[in-house]
Amino acid sequence: MRVPEDVEWVKDVEYGVGGERKLLLDIVRPKHPPAGPMPVLVWVHGGAWLGGDKSSGIWRLAPYAQKGYFCATISYRLSQVAVFPAQIEDCKCAIRYLRAHARKYNIDADRIGVWGSSAGGHLVAMLGTAAEAKDLEGTGGWKAQPSKVQAVCDWCGPSDLLAMPGAPSHIDRTRADAPEAKLIGGRLADNVEKARRVRRRRQARSADPHSAAAWAQGAQTPVASLLEPSTVPSLPP
Repeated sequence: MRVPEDVEWVKDVEYGVGGERKLLLDIVRPKHPPAGPMPVLVWVHGGAWLGGDKSSGIWRLAPYAQKGYFCATISYRLSQVAVFPAQIEDCKCAIRYLRAHARKYNIDADRIGVWGSSAGGHLVAMLGTAAEAKDLEGTGGWKAQPSKVQAVCDWCGPSDLLAMPGAPSHIDRTRADAPEAKLIGGRLADNVEKARRVRRRRQARSADPHSAAAWAQGAQTPVASLLEPSTVPSLPP
């Protein structure tokens, strides 16, 4: 994979530790950055929490780097490595890492947006709604920094695991080997409280980040937003 001539791609930067694993991110930024601090855009890949790779974000982020954004695409522990909340802990650690290194990377720590699809959409939505959830911060590093983000773009992320068995799907989501079951460590019906913790649904508050959510017509995941539709703030121009 190649990036445009005016974009720099820095691979496999260690941003923290998840369990005993090194957590890595790739940086995609302007080769000739602006003088002032750059806004940040972070991609979180999908893959049903059990697959996918950070490299899927490179081609998506490159056009934003060309426009002056500092971009990062992150890896996180998949469900076969660790069950929830490992995934959101790692995402939060990545945000804290970037904030801790704002001066090094010449980034604006008060302008961090996150973007993800499918499982990644679920995780970025949680970054938006669980900024103050201390039990989801983990111990990956940079604990002095907040993991709050200022904007969220959720592409077709599932929001309510308990609703998924009733959604159209080629997967039997009542089974213990369904992706949602692997995420929480057992069948949904046997782990209702764990599934509710993953949901973290609540109404948005005025202090929450600007958020947008989108689903394709015919999507096979429940389309209720983590942010109640009537309270989602409009995106800034």
